[in-house]
Amino acid sequence: MARKACGGRRLVADGVTEPQSGPWAPFRFSDFRSLFLAAFSSTLASRALAVVLGYEVYELTGNPLALGILGLVEAIPSLSLALYGGHIADRHDRRKILRITLGGLILCCLALSLLGASDVGGVKLTLLYGVVFVAGIARGFAEPAAAALEAQVVPWEILVNSSTLMASCWTTGAVVGPLWGGFAYQQSGPAKTYLAIGCLYAISWAAITRITPRPRPPAPEGESVWQSVSEGVRYVLSDQVLLGSMSLDLFAVLFGGAIALLPVFARDILKVGPSGLGMLNAAPTAGALVTMLIASRHPPVRHAGRNLILAVAGFGVSMIVFALSRSFWLSMVALMFSGVFDGMSVIIRRAIIRLFSPDRLRGRIASVSMIFIGSSNELGAFESGVTAAWLGTVRSVWIGGLLTLVVVATAALRAPKLRRLSLDPRQVVRRDEEIDRELDTEGVESAG
Repeated sequence: MARKACGGRRLVADGVTEPQSGPWAPFRFSDFRSLFLAAFSSTLASRALAVVLGYEVYELTGNPLALGILGLVEAIPSLSLALYGGHIADRHDRRKILRITLGGLILCCLALSLLGASDVGGVKLTLLYGVVFVAGIARGFAEPAAAALEAQVVPWEILVNSSTLMASCWTTGAVVGPLWGGFAYQQSGPAKTYLAIGCLYAISWAAITRITPRPRPPAPEGESVWQSVSEGVRYVLSDQVLLGSMSLDLFAVLFGGAIALLPVFARDILKVGPSGLGMLNAAPTAGALVTMLIASRHPPVRHAGRNLILAVAGFGVSMIVFALSRSFWLSMVALMFSGVFDGMSVIIRRAIIRLFSPDRLRGRIASVSMIFIGSSNELGAFESGVTAAWLGTVRSVWIGGLLTLVVVATAALRAPKLRRLSLDPRQVVRRDEEIDRELDTEGVESAG
């Protein structure tokens, strides 16, 4: 992919000449359009799948701890394999990795559909967990490859625009997915809904096949898997901006997230059933979508670090309000505002990872990010289930919101580079060039 980096000039990638500026410039590239469709379809599928699985598991057990275990069953393989998945993404065709993993997810949906249509008695929950475990394996390889491929399909100079559009794509799918999943489950039952979700994964698979193959960065001779993985981990740990932004998300969502407990709120506290659960699941992403649509025209360039810290604080306050609410509509508003704040943090964190990662390390840095995010989401779901069983559902959520505010205050004090971060393109480009020079120098010294 050829690229030029001068103000006012025109960019060339995949044989297409494009204007440098403009929020919709990435859509001029066919590979970006294919990746956008693949991301939307897979997000729609994954978020609908989460709603259907969560409600079915809670219907089978009536126990919030079972929901926590559901998140843990997926987290164990996906997080355990994430670092190796990042190594694979930096050494093999990222398109091929995505085709294989999406194929695995299609098979998982077929298996879930068969389980939903059959009566297997007391082992059904165990079988559901088993299929989710396999899906977690696929995710461990898919996410690092997808993040690394995303940074390759458009020129560097419009990467902030493409990152914002992809975040909007994910959010749109995450809004529609839970709504559709909840209503489909209520109207058609689990078996047909799982089958439809598999069709969405098939659309994503077809879109990925249309993307032009990309060159892979050359691997150092004699480098072991352990050395390769360690390089990505060391790089993140040595960078205050990367480490600070990932840690902020990890601990804030680990303590403050309540998504795993929404089936409890929907059935026992707000009493709105599966369709209400779909609306509750969609509310945060609806708020995030509003934020991202605004950001597509006004990317968060100035004061990005300060805005990230304030956004996570707002997320914590929203969770406290949600926990204390007994009104369905007030709960919806609180969740929507949590999405507004989370949307801003997602945009900034995605831009940081895409812009501050050298291409040769993109897969491995994305895998480290996946561990942080996965720990906050899936392990956070397990933590939510355990604390809800111990303290009660409502109390566990508002205490988590308070802990989120403590995390934000700590990050603001301990990570000054993150607090002062700007995403000005000129500064980011200079930093990327410095990173490449540093890595090249280290390679020469190692060879010597």
